Amino acid sequence: MRTVDIHTHILPEKWPDFAKKYGYGDFLRIEHHAPCCARLLKGNTFFREIESNCWDPGKRIQECDRHGVHVQVLSTVPVMFSYWAEANDALDLSRFLNDHIAEVVSTYPTRFIGLGTVPMQDPDMAILELERCIGDLGMAGIQIGTHINGTNLSDPRYYSLFERMEEFGAALFIHPWDIMGTDSMPDYWLPWLVGMPAETSRAICSFIFGGIFERLPDLRVAFAHGGGSFPSTIGRIEHGFNVRPDLCAVDNNVNPRNYVGQFYLDSLVHDETVLKGLIAFAGAERIALGSDYPFPLGELEPGSLIRSLTDIPDADIERMLSGTALEWLGRPYFEFD
Repeated sequence: MRTVDIHTHILPEKWPDFAKKYGYGDFLRIEHHAPCCARLLKGNTFFREIESNCWDPGKRIQECDRHGVHVQVLSTVPVMFSYWAEANDALDLSRFLNDHIAEVVSTYPTRFIGLGTVPMQDPDMAILELERCIGDLGMAGIQIGTHINGTNLSDPRYYSLFERMEEFGAALFIHPWDIMGTDSMPDYWLPWLVGMPAETSRAICSFIFGGIFERLPDLRVAFAHGGGSFPSTIGRIEHGFNVRPDLCAVDNNVNPRNYVGQFYLDSLVHDETVLKGLIAFAGAERIALGSDYPFPLGELEPGSLIRSLTDIPDADIERMLSGTALEWLGRPYFEFD
């Protein structure tokens, strides 16, 4: 079966010292300190250790071949969003990252599909870079964060971007970033284990209660990490909508459950029972393989969880391994190697 992984991250091997270039800020830096290894730093603070599979397309292809992944959808690492920065600088950074992804895709067009990043702190600039990503760079869509400097995606200032994406037929991938509660959960990696799922639910609820899905029914949106905590709390969310419409139904009076099946989810849930529940919740036609490659909290053998579901029809397995992804990307006739 063909396999398309919609949730993978890539960085350039090298990039300028953006803090020096722009004159401020803890922009992410990279230090290559050993063969095939590098460390990422926010300012002078260690952020993450990475290996060459984070920047080397050849290494990625080797690992994809070993895991049976035919195509990766490439997006930047969310910490690079830099929504806190001055808009002009964030646009410059976005263009640098997008040009890099487009170059990788151009070099290996049967193995990679690109998603861009845009300066969401300035929606007008974001639209201009979206148009460049789709029109000039040939990308399938963009990746954005679950909020913009604490402002939810339901804020009217972002609607024009989503409207433009629907007009373009562009895919939208929403990934947690700048995780809520980080300062109050310093131990045990809790921001990543607890905060990230809540961030994704925050974004889904913002799209629902903000009426974005209602007004833009053809916008193709995928949410990371199996929708986070949203699928397991849909009963609570629906109940809240029913008993306190004065608080929940302010901008959209349609039951939240009605939108289940209108958006896409990746398969990154790490548990067979949970994935089966997700299939029952949204349907295989709305679930696409997502691994969070090449990071340790991702699926270390991309696609293995989906393939392990022996009591699921082969058509549903195939759909989750590639069909859903190609539909969401708007690439139903993608030419594989």
